[in-house]
Amino acid sequence: MVQITEAVFSDGVLKLLGDVALVEGQRVRLIIEPIDSASAARALGDRAFALTKLLAGIEGMRFFSAGPLPSRDELQSR
Repeated sequence: MVQITEAVFSDGVLKLLGDVALVEGQRVRLIIEPIDSASAARALGDRAFALTKLLAGIEGMRFFSAGPLPSRDELQSR
């Protein structure tokens, strides 16, 4: 089960800001992602931020063929 919460790093220790369902002594894997204004907006589900990021990613992609497009018959023969 994946759980997401925030923590504060203080005196060499990560202090959780939310509750997590763990058993005492249980080992876990952590992925550390600093929270700045951009990642905080993502975490809060900022739709405008997500849409801007999506459109920027799409703009950088190449969806067009360099050559002529195949005909319908050529597609069906594949």
